[in-house]
Amino acid sequence: MQKNGEWTNWYRILICATEAILLFLSYIISFLIRFQSRYIPRPNGIAFQNLIPWLILIFIVFNLLSGVYVLYNKSKGDLLFITMITQGSLAAVTMVLSFVSRSFAFPRMVILIDFFVSVLLLYLFRLGIFTAYRRYSSTKRIMIVGNEREVFSAVYNFKNSKSARHIVTHAVVAEFYKNVLENLDDIDIVYLASPIDENEKLKIYDLLMREQKKLFLNSQFENLVMVNPNIMNFEDESIIETSDFAIPADQALIKRAFDILLSLILIIVTSPIMLLTAIAIKLTSRGPVFYRQVRITEGNREFDIFKFRSMYSDSEKKTGPIIARKHDDRITPVGRFIRAVRIDELPQLFNIIRGDMSLIGPRPERPFFVKQFQEENPHYYLRHNVKAGLTGYAQIYGKYATDFNSKLNFDLIYIKTYSLILDMKIMLQTVKILFEKVSSSGVDENAPHNTRADIIEMGIKVIE
Repeated sequence: MQKNGEWTNWYRILICATEAILLFLSYIISFLIRFQSRYIPRPNGIAFQNLIPWLILIFIVFNLLSGVYVLYNKSKGDLLFITMITQGSLAAVTMVLSFVSRSFAFPRMVILIDFFVSVLLLYLFRLGIFTAYRRYSSTKRIMIVGNEREVFSAVYNFKNSKSARHIVTHAVVAEFYKNVLENLDDIDIVYLASPIDENEKLKIYDLLMREQKKLFLNSQFENLVMVNPNIMNFEDESIIETSDFAIPADQALIKRAFDILLSLILIIVTSPIMLLTAIAIKLTSRGPVFYRQVRITEGNREFDIFKFRSMYSDSEKKTGPIIARKHDDRITPVGRFIRAVRIDELPQLFNIIRGDMSLIGPRPERPFFVKQFQEENPHYYLRHNVKAGLTGYAQIYGKYATDFNSKLNFDLIYIKTYSLILDMKIMLQTVKILFEKVSSSGVDENAPHNTRADIIEMGIKVIE
């Protein structure tokens, strides 16, 4: 680490190289276990030599996409889940590669044994790295600046995050520049949680640059507009050209081809699950197996979304459209399970084939709520510049219970930073959130909010 305790890319490269060696050793151990010998039979050894460079390359790609080397927002459980997911995916790819390359001397039993051996070796190594990271990386003291409501909300988010490095120590709710200046020696980062006077903001910017302190900005619209700019030069003047909230046409075409190919594969792979789900729904509650509902997608176009029915029939007959709650008595017992593991969303693969949706994108909302959200936030329409998605950035980095403004910010970040690599990263990390209860629990109407007394009780200095 650097003197300031930062986790540098050189450490990540070293960790990645060590893990590649561990993967190689795990295959060797698996071969020896399979053949109960100190030697690997020659035909099997040749097959292994032919495939191992590709397996190590794919292993590294999977790890980078999974975000396993970004530790500040991870827990020990996260590391275990990610290790199991990436090694399970690698095992599937290994079987495909051994079949395509006709390396039939690469036994399927070795692949199975290696899954358990590699998960054990990698997890123990990652656990050691994670422990060292938590112990030796420096803690960052954060001052949150802005209006009281946004500041206290931000404190709640930091306190409930998995990060042990970012500690909120100060909350400034008035006379922003003056209070930042007076307390600058006691903090490492200033987070502007809400809009403040432009003059004060610029003075704070200049102060932080001079004193080499870090600045965090929230994801309000004026900040999102500046993401991914293009610098243009005209004679002696440089101009910042902002990028659109849209996916370029050439990338959209590649994204569409990727959607069709992967959706067809997923339909084939999950067809037994969908069949069993249909039978369970039909046997346990009255009504149709599938549920159709009007949603909004790209260009504000309406379409019928397909889902497995998870609620009792006519559940909204008396209430009208309402958002699913955390403890919702409209959901059937079978529905509660299929929602928890997202099986109810599988029929949307057919929506993707039809062109209504994409694998990755903003989750589609109902017209009733879209109209309501657009009245509250004039920028809401921007999320409809792309196709709605089966999963998305907000589902990975936010929570199901997050309010629509926060979800909108996540969606706009996705559109602004879009790449096929980002789509692949979201898809891989979607597997992990299937096991997280909060990801499908619904909106918690009793979610806690910090008061001034709560903030002070946490030991945070509130400055006015």
